[in-house]
Amino acid sequence: MRPGFSFQLDAVSPGGARAGVLTTPHGSVPTPLFMPVATLASVKGVDIGRVAETGAGMVLSNTYHLHLRPGEVVVEQAGGVAAFMGWQGPTLTDSGGFQVFSLAQQVRVTEAAASFRSHLDGSPVELSPEASMRIQERIGADVAMQMDHVVALPATRDVVADAMQRSLRWAERCLAAHRREDQAVFGIVQGGLEPDLREESAVRLRGLGFDGYAVGGLSVGEGPEAMVATLRATTPHLPAGRPRYLMGVGQPHDIIAAVATGIDMFDCVLPTRCGRNSLVYTFDGQLRLRNARHSTDPRPLEADCPCLACRHSRSYIRHLFLAGEMLGPILASIHNLTFYQRLVARLRDGVLAGRFDAVCRDLLARLEPAPDSPG
Repeated sequence: MRPGFSFQLDAVSPGGARAGVLTTPHGSVPTPLFMPVATLASVKGVDIGRVAETGAGMVLSNTYHLHLRPGEVVVEQAGGVAAFMGWQGPTLTDSGGFQVFSLAQQVRVTEAAASFRSHLDGSPVELSPEASMRIQERIGADVAMQMDHVVALPATRDVVADAMQRSLRWAERCLAAHRREDQAVFGIVQGGLEPDLREESAVRLRGLGFDGYAVGGLSVGEGPEAMVATLRATTPHLPAGRPRYLMGVGQPHDIIAAVATGIDMFDCVLPTRCGRNSLVYTFDGQLRLRNARHSTDPRPLEADCPCLACRHSRSYIRHLFLAGEMLGPILASIHNLTFYQRLVARLRDGVLAGRFDAVCRDLLARLEPAPDSPG
């Protein structure tokens, strides 16, 4: 890895789950790790100081969104994305490829670049692998992601294979264009649900010598069994001494299953999205705070949770939601972010203690059934 970066494995379970430490110029983070999503240099509804209090060690921002507003020049002049938002730890930027293919208008993909119109004002934009690297260098995150070609699933094998091959060619161009030695670059494995395509993508990316490797193109409705099967077809072909990142995942069950396959890093918008919609995670299942059963409940959301929200009663936080008070979504989001950090910490402790399988069984038994789920 580049100077200032390292990845140390502290323990590996018999099944392949890993506990390690990712070190960057802005600090070290134990793995498995979960990154709150600060798309526009902001975790929705939660001040960055409160994000740190949840136990988060690293956050993710997005190249596409920051390029459109406020622009990478503004972020660079502020000292980089961490300084811009007041974050003290490591950061990662998504290349923008997923957002181009999911949000932008009139997308046209050629070998050279993706051309599209901004979802904000319809203005024309072109994003090439070289441009993505330049933007990410100016945004200044510790980790930059290669630009890849994302296709929606289900798709035919020919379409998936074509996008995978283009992503490999773009990976080479990203590495050739990248100049910052104080910024790591991760490659992204593509290939849909096709095991042989995933293997080919992983092996060829490994040969390029990235600082870390991500698995992209999942968490798009393929189902947990297909996700796990794809990960098990992929991770054996990635170098053991580099971090492995599953992009955009996910539900607690998905994280548990993915860690078991050897994944180290995660990000997802669910903690804050669910929090804004009055759904909170606990180690005894989900709570839907608008339910009448919580109207006079004096208990905290979770008895042993150290978060700010758990200083209050379920009754009070339910009242905030019903009254339309913004504090309700803020507190629920803080709790969910804390839950995700506690989850990955328990998985890490299980690997270190040689009890990973037992810890997983206990977690899954407690997470099911979700007591407030619709019957």
